[in-house]
Amino acid sequence: MGLFQTARRRVVLRWLMAACLLGAGYVPVAMAALAENIAIDPKAMALGNAVTADPPAVMSIHFNPAGLTRVTVPRTKTDNITVAKISTNERFIADPDMNIGGFRDDPLDGAKQGQGTHRLYLPGLGLMPWHPPILVAGALGFTWHQEGSPFTFGNASAYPTFMMSLDRSNEPNGPSLYQGRTVLMERLVLASPSVGYKFSDTLSFGIAAPIAFHAIFINTDMRMPNKLLGTMGSLQKAVCPGGNGQMFDTLTFGLCGGGPEGMLNPFKRVANLELDMTAPLDPTVNFGVLWEPKRWLAMGATFQGGSKTSFEGTYKFTVDPVMRLFVQGIHSSLLGPVVAATTGMPTSIPEVQTGNVITTVPFPDRFQMGFKVKPTPKLQFTVDFSYTDWAKMKTMTLKFDNDIEMLKMARIFGITPSNQLTMNLGFVNVWNWGMGMQYQVSDRFALRFGYEPRKSSLPLSQLAVLAPMPDTVVKSIGFEYKKRAREFSTGTAFDVTYSHMTGRYYVPARTSCNMNCDDFFNIVYNPYAAMDVNGSITIRYLGIGISHEF
Repeated sequence: MGLFQTARRRVVLRWLMAACLLGAGYVPVAMAALAENIAIDPKAMALGNAVTADPPAVMSIHFNPAGLTRVTVPRTKTDNITVAKISTNERFIADPDMNIGGFRDDPLDGAKQGQGTHRLYLPGLGLMPWHPPILVAGALGFTWHQEGSPFTFGNASAYPTFMMSLDRSNEPNGPSLYQGRTVLMERLVLASPSVGYKFSDTLSFGIAAPIAFHAIFINTDMRMPNKLLGTMGSLQKAVCPGGNGQMFDTLTFGLCGGGPEGMLNPFKRVANLELDMTAPLDPTVNFGVLWEPKRWLAMGATFQGGSKTSFEGTYKFTVDPVMRLFVQGIHSSLLGPVVAATTGMPTSIPEVQTGNVITTVPFPDRFQMGFKVKPTPKLQFTVDFSYTDWAKMKTMTLKFDNDIEMLKMARIFGITPSNQLTMNLGFVNVWNWGMGMQYQVSDRFALRFGYEPRKSSLPLSQLAVLAPMPDTVVKSIGFEYKKRAREFSTGTAFDVTYSHMTGRYYVPARTSCNMNCDDFFNIVYNPYAAMDVNGSITIRYLGIGISHEF
C-alpha cells in the first residue's frame, strides 16, 4: 500500500503544472468573446452597435467599409476617446457535502471578492506599472475624397477592437486571485488602410485591412483542492504527527521528509503563474456592402475575416514551499527515489522556472448584417444581426522553449511531451442582435438610444472566474451636436454616448470543470472545487467623438 500511495503522490505533482497552465491559457479567447466590439465609436455605441446599414463616417472602416462613400467632403478628421470601468464581483459557498480527500472546511467558504483596478499594456513598452481605476482608449481617423470620384479612402488607428483588463491585487488575500490576480487582453488596431467604392447612386462596396497589436498578460495564484491531493494530505496527517518525520518514514518513502511546510493541504496556495505574450502585427481584412434604395430604407452587410494569431512571450512559474519540500522529502528517503525514478518524477522542483513560450490563437471570422428604416424624416430605427465563429477555437497549444519539470509528471494523464500543452476551450458559435433608435430633434441635435443583449459564446459548464463571461445586456444613450463653421461647410460634429453592460451568473458546485469540479482525477484547473459560485460583471463606459474637416 505504501508504494501505491507514494506513486499517487507523484501524480499530484505531475498534475499541478498542467492544471495551472490549462486554467491560465483558457482566459484569452474567453475575454475576447466578452469584450469584442463594445467601445469603438460613440455613434455605434449609442445605437447598440446596429450600424451596418448606417455606418459611422470614418469608423465605417470597422463596421462596414462601404459606408466610407457617404463621406463626400475632401478631407475629414475624427478623434474618439472612451473611458471605461470594468467591475466584477464573486461569492463562494461550500457545498454541504464537500469532502476533498478528508478535508471539509474550505477557508474560502462565504468569501467575497469586490471590484479591483486595471492595468495597461502599451506596444513596445509592455505592462505598465500603474493601477488606474479606469481604462482610457482612443481612436484617430482620416478620410480623403476627390470631388466626382467614386472612391473614398480612409485610415483609422489606435482603436481597440476588444479589451479586457482586471487587476484584483488590491485585495492580497481575495478568493478570486486563484483565477486571475491580473488578467489583461487587448487587440489594438495600429493602422487600417481602407477604400470605399460607390458603384451606383444606391450601391457601395468597401474593403479595409486592419493591422493590429495583440497582447495577453495573466498573473494568477494557484491552489489545488483535488481529492487526490487531499487524500495524500490526510495520509500525511495520519503518519506524520505535526509534520514531523520518523525513522521508519526515512527508511521507506519519505512521506514526512518535507517537515511541517511539506504537509499537503488542498486549500493551500501552491504556486503562481505569469504569462506575458504579444502578437506585434496581426493583419485581417473587412469587406462591406451598403444598399440604400430609398431615403427611408437601407441594408448593409460586413464580413470581418479572422486569422491565426501567433503569440510569442515569456512565462514564469513560481512554486510555493509545500510542493518543493514534499518532493525533497521523497528524495531524502531510502525507497522514495526508486519510486520517483519509476514514475518519471524530477529529483527536485525549482522555486522559479522561466523561459519563452509561443502559441497560436485562431481569431474567429465574424459576419454582421443590418437594416435601417426611417418611418418619418426625424425618426430612425436600426437593427443588426451578427454571427461569430467561436467554435473554431477548439484547442490552444502552448509551446515552451524548455521541458517543464512539472509537466514531466503529467504523463499518466496523457499530457506529453513536457515542452508543450494543448487545451480544450469549449466555445460555441453564437448569433447576437442589437437595435438602435435615433430622433432628429433639430438640424443640429439628435438623440440616440441603443439596446444589445449579448449571448455568451461559452456555456455555463465551461465558465470560470478567470473569464467571467455570462450573457450580458448593453443599454446606451447618446446624442450628436453639429456646429456649422461656415456656409457650405459640414462644420464640426460632437458625439457623446454612455453605455452600461451588465451580466450575472450562478454556477452550482461541480457543474463547471473550469472552476468547481471535484472529480478524483479531474485535471482541468478547479480552485473552487465543490463550491457554488455567484458572480457578476459590469462595464460602464463613456464615449466622446469629434469630427471635422481639415
